[in-house]
Amino acid sequence: MAEEQRCQEGHRLCANNCGFLGSPATLNLCPKCYRDHRLKEEEQRQAASHAANVAVAEKPPHASSSASAAAPPAGNARAPPALASPAAAGPSRCAMCRKRVGLTGFRCRCGATHCGAHRHAEQHGCTFDFKAAGREAIARANPVVKADKLNRI
Repeated sequence: MAEEQRCQEGHRLCANNCGFLGSPATLNLCPKCYRDHRLKEEEQRQAASHAANVAVAEKPPHASSSASAAAPPAGNARAPPALASPAAAGPSRCAMCRKRVGLTGFRCRCGATHCGAHRHAEQHGCTFDFKAAGREAIARANPVVKADKLNRI
């Protein structure tokens, strides 16, 4: 009987009234409700940071006419994250043919999701610069090591 009382002290019914036991460590929520609560908080944080990034990114193109010429590529670079947000809510689609891909979609480095037929960069007109990314990776992996010049006697 003492054991039952200790279990009841540490665990209570879930605060969402789902019928399962929650604990004070999980805000009196059951594990499933606590996980859902954490996911919702994370989505809100990401939405707030995304909104701040979009607001910051939209200000410079309006500053000058030369920046407005560069605005279309920046707009294309921001478009895939906008495609990614509906994918979290529902089934994702290929960016080229709009075919439903679901879990079998291929996420490209340009940020878009594609079906099996359009997964290669040549088949979907990828805008990602693979050569520059490769050069940067090689430069990071192989830093230039230069010794100081020795003084001759």
